[in-house]
Amino acid sequence: MSGATSFSFKVLAECRDASARAGEITTAHGKVSTPAFMPVGSQATVKTLTPEELAACGASMVLANTYHLYLRPGVDVVRRFGGLHRFMGWTGPILTDSGGYQVFSLASLRRVRDDGVVFRSHIDGSEHLITPERAMEIQRGLGADIIMAFDQPASYGQDLVEVQQATERTHRWARLCLDSHVGQGQALFGISQGGAFPELRRRSAEYVASLGFDGYAIGGLCLGEPKEVMWAMAEETLTQLPKGKARYLMGVGSPEDLVEGVARGIDLFDSALPTRVARNGALFAPSGRRSIRNAEFREMEGPIDPDCDCYTCRTFSAAYLHHLFKAEEILGLRLATIHNLRFVLKLMDDMRRAIAGGDFPTFRSEFKSRYQPTNEQARLAQKRGWLVERHRGKL
Repeated sequence: MSGATSFSFKVLAECRDASARAGEITTAHGKVSTPAFMPVGSQATVKTLTPEELAACGASMVLANTYHLYLRPGVDVVRRFGGLHRFMGWTGPILTDSGGYQVFSLASLRRVRDDGVVFRSHIDGSEHLITPERAMEIQRGLGADIIMAFDQPASYGQDLVEVQQATERTHRWARLCLDSHVGQGQALFGISQGGAFPELRRRSAEYVASLGFDGYAIGGLCLGEPKEVMWAMAEETLTQLPKGKARYLMGVGSPEDLVEGVARGIDLFDSALPTRVARNGALFAPSGRRSIRNAEFREMEGPIDPDCDCYTCRTFSAAYLHHLFKAEEILGLRLATIHNLRFVLKLMDDMRRAIAGGDFPTFRSEFKSRYQPTNEQARLAQKRGWLVERHRGKL
């Protein structure tokens, strides 16, 4: 076991007709009702929002990125301020990812070794070595409530030999992360990999689960593969993960995927998608995404979503948001971000209530009947662009 003493997870309700469950995570900085979505604050900020605005949207835990914070401002600066919570002014729980994905997405700027990864900073070209032990040291300095093991994700389309090598390296690094983790109130989650190969997914989950982490993440998905592949691999993984531990599907944040992930028994999610598409003028509504730039909103008196209780919808018309985006005013980005985060976080609230009330299958069916997902080909094209921007630190 990793030895974290201030962390716990318990299942409070389960759905009879599906794998969905509601639970509670306890950390030193508060409790998180699950299933939960974590807004992404890669560089110690969820873009355009203050911590107070995040809390008003319903966020209970946020995610910060080890890779970006290690490079800028540096772990010593964050430690000097007493850790991430004080540095960024967020009093609730924080999860830091290990930086594994960001390092491996650098492609030409990194070199994989058995002991870690040598990479060049995308900021100034300086060379760095991140090992499993160093990833634990950095995250210990950042002071998050939940930290992640260092892993090697595999890209969709890589062959079996390449994915197997990356998965085996992930397993060795998981053991080293556990051995070097000293607790100090931080929970340590392991990450399973395996690409798009079912047997490898099952074996990876089985091995990582055998190590006794505080929780478990499914890595290497939502990286450009078709959704049927993503869900098939997630299901293979879930068969091997202990039911009494928190389960985290990394990088998933579209409304339809949150519902499907919860239906399969996932407890935690994170993604920059709600905030990223908001800044591009795409707002979530009960029927699907809607572009506030469209002419249909030019004179619309009501809000983008009459049933939404966010500050944006309670205060401003769709016509005003349309004007802000057309005029390229920064306030438009902020108001759209508030709306999208509230939409997603309220969706999580609604699912928790449906699970507790025993009618999640009905909730899921009704949601799918009215919400129109983004076109699959358009989604994959957008994802490829997002992956390029993410490792450059723009998200």
